[in-house]
Amino acid sequence: MSARDADARPAAGQRTALHFVVLIGLTSLFADMTYEGSRGVTGPFLGTLGATGALVATIAGAGEFVGYALRWVSGVLADRTRRYWAITLAGYAINLLAVPTLALAGTWQAAAAFIILERTGKALRTPARDAMLAHAGRQLGRTGWAFGLHEALDQTGATLGPLIVAGVLALRGDYRLAFAWLLVPALLALSVLVLARLRFPRPHDLEINRAPPALPGGRRDLLLFFLATALIAAGYADFPLIAYRLGRDHVLDPAWIPVLYSLGNVAAGAAALVLGRAYDRHGLGVLIHATVVPALFAPLVMLGGAGMAVAGMLLWGIGFGAHDTLLRAAVADRVAKEQRASVLGAFNTFYGLAWFAGSAVLGVLFDLDPLYLVVASLALQWLACVVLLVLRRSSPPLATGAG
Repeated sequence: MSARDADARPAAGQRTALHFVVLIGLTSLFADMTYEGSRGVTGPFLGTLGATGALVATIAGAGEFVGYALRWVSGVLADRTRRYWAITLAGYAINLLAVPTLALAGTWQAAAAFIILERTGKALRTPARDAMLAHAGRQLGRTGWAFGLHEALDQTGATLGPLIVAGVLALRGDYRLAFAWLLVPALLALSVLVLARLRFPRPHDLEINRAPPALPGGRRDLLLFFLATALIAAGYADFPLIAYRLGRDHVLDPAWIPVLYSLGNVAAGAAALVLGRAYDRHGLGVLIHATVVPALFAPLVMLGGAGMAVAGMLLWGIGFGAHDTLLRAAVADRVAKEQRASVLGAFNTFYGLAWFAGSAVLGVLFDLDPLYLVVASLALQWLACVVLLVLRRSSPPLATGAG
C-alpha cells in the first residue's frame, strides 16, 4: 500500500462519519421543528385549558423527567440487544407523532398526556442515537465537534418550528391548527431517518480503533460531576414557564412568544458549534464559563420587560446549547463503545430527575413571587460552577483537552 493510499483511508472514513452526523443532524432538524414548535406554545395552550402556573411547570417538569428517567432503561436495552436502529426508529415515531395529536386535546389533562408521551418517545431513542453519534465523533477525533454540529442542526429546527407556529397564530390565532401543521416536519424527519438507516446499517463500524476511554478517576469524581450537572438542571427554568410568565404579564403578544423561543434556539445552535470546538481543546473548563454568565437569564426573563426578555432568552439559549453539547460529549468520551448507551442513559436519568424536581419547585416559587424563582435559579447554577471548579482542580482526567 502506498503512503498516499494510507493517508486517503482515514480521510475517507472521516468523510463517511461526517455524512452520518449530517444525516442524523437533519433528522433532528426536522424533529425539532416538530416538537420544539409545539413546546414554544404549550405553556399558553395549557393556560387556555385551565392550567395554573404551578401545573404548567409541573407538567413540563414531569415530561422532562420521563424524557430523561427512561433513558437509563432505553440505554441498557440498546447495549444489551444491540438493536440501536430499531430503538431509535421506534422512539422517533412516538416522539414526533404525539405532537400533532395535541390538536385533539380538549382538556389540560389530555394535553399533558400527549406532552408526556412525546417526551417518552424522546427518552426511548436518545441513548441509542447518541451512542451512534459518538461512533462517528470518535472517527472524526473530535467528539465535541460532532455533538456540536448535531446540536447546531438540531437548534436550526428548533428555530424554524416555533416560527411556523408563530405564523399560524398570527394568521389564524388557532393553537390546534398550529399543532396540526407540525405533522409535515414530523414526516420529513422520519423519512431522513429511514434514509440514514439504509445508508449506515452498522454505525458502530465508523469508530476507529482507539484505546478504550476510561470513566473519570474514581467514584467521587463521577458523583461530583453528576452533582454539578444536577444543580444546573434544577436551576434552569424550562421555556413553558417562561412563556407562561410572558403571556400572563402581557410582556409580549402571544404570537411573538414562539419567535422569542426561536431566538433562544439560534443562540443555542451558535453556542453549540463554538463551544463544541472549545471543548475539544480545553475540556470541561469551558462548561464553567458557559454556565456563570448565561445563568443571568433568570432575572431578565422573569422580572424584566420585552427588551430584557430578549436579552435573557439569548443567554438562556447559550446556556442550553452549551449544556446539551458539552455534557453529552464529556460522558461519551469516557465510556467504551459497548457501554456508551447505558452510561449516557444513566447520566440522563440523573439529570432528568433534577430537572423535574427543579421545575416543580421553580413553578411553586414563581406562583409565590417570581423573585423567589430568580434567587433559586441563580444560586443553584452558580453553586454548580463551584463544584465544577473543585472537580477541575482535584481531578484533571475530567478535562479532555489541553486546558
